Amino acid sequence: MRDSPALIESRAFGVRPIPLLRPLGWLARGWRDLVRCPLPGLLHGLALALFGGLLIWLAHDRFWLLSGAFTGFLLVGPILATGLYAISRALERGEPADLALAVKAWKPERETGGRLMVFGLLLAFAGTGWVMTSASLITGFAAAPVHSPVDFLRVVVLNEHSHLFEAWLAMGALLAAPVYASSVVAIPLLLDRPVGVLAAVLTSWRVVQAHPLPMALWAALLMGLTVLGMAFGLIGLVVVAPWLAHASWHAYRDLVSADGTADQG
Repeated sequence: MRDSPALIESRAFGVRPIPLLRPLGWLARGWRDLVRCPLPGLLHGLALALFGGLLIWLAHDRFWLLSGAFTGFLLVGPILATGLYAISRALERGEPADLALAVKAWKPERETGGRLMVFGLLLAFAGTGWVMTSASLITGFAAAPVHSPVDFLRVVVLNEHSHLFEAWLAMGALLAAPVYASSVVAIPLLLDRPVGVLAAVLTSWRVVQAHPLPMALWAALLMGLTVLGMAFGLIGLVVVAPWLAHASWHAYRDLVSADGTADQG
């Protein structure tokens, strides 16, 4: 059977070997980029924090919806950081980096912007699917109505006679894992190279298959730091979100070789 054109296109990019703890280096370089060009990143983080505040205001008495909305938002968050990837790329090249550059990355008339929008729509569908699934699980199977975080903790998390929380986590992981594998380097690759969406996704999967432990550590760091940012009344996202976005660019640069060398997958 002949390989698909997207797989052939994906194989033009190599997967570089990395050590287990390399994700810590991505965090260090991401922080350096944020310090060097703080305004676009902080505005991005502020927008995310304000959006989170809007979610809380709209669904504060329907935690069954709020929990799904926040976790679904994590699925689509990486595509929203596209402008910050462009900032990190410019800093890497020694080029001017400012807010205008971050906005320019999203201009729809650019071919790159079109591919990113397609990918963003796919992530939005995945996020919406999870919100609906989460809401259906909690409202349909919870032993009592869930209106607040305390209700969620008491009725879902700590209910000894129900496995709803375990099912909720399992369903979330079942959706989040392939989305993570599909997007972890795909979005920076789409920005950086003239590659199709499916080829970028396949390259991302090859990266995860080649480095399961470092990429699992990276996923844990992304999730842990994001939750930490949310824990401080969402204010922490003002710094954490752009920090992780810049770090994600360096993850892509470390992992993907544009000339097809050092291929591990």
